[in-house]
Amino acid sequence: MPSLVTRAGRYVKQATGYRAFIPASLPPEPPIEIGPAMLALLSRADQALGRLDGMAETLPNPDLFVAMYVRREAVLKRDALGQGGSPVRSEPERRRERGAQAAASH
Repeated sequence: MPSLVTRAGRYVKQATGYRAFIPASLPPEPPIEIGPAMLALLSRADQALGRLDGMAETLPNPDLFVAMYVRREAVLKRDALGQGGSPVRSEPERRRERGAQAAASH
């Protein structure tokens, strides 16, 4: 399998069979051109990140918020692949479940 080379870098096959991404040196050649359209996109992205950061500051526990979306994505993927089964549980959920089971057995 030939290695894939892009402007960003190249993939090199490793002895273990995996491919490693080796980034190209910086600064890139030819240099990146940031025109008005790219500057507008970067500005919108910066604003969106600022809003997200502001919302994250209001969350009492951001980890639970993120875990909710990770779980949802896992369930949607499982359903899309037609692999029934029980929903994916986060580590805090599994700990609570083990604690409840231990309390019930005493």
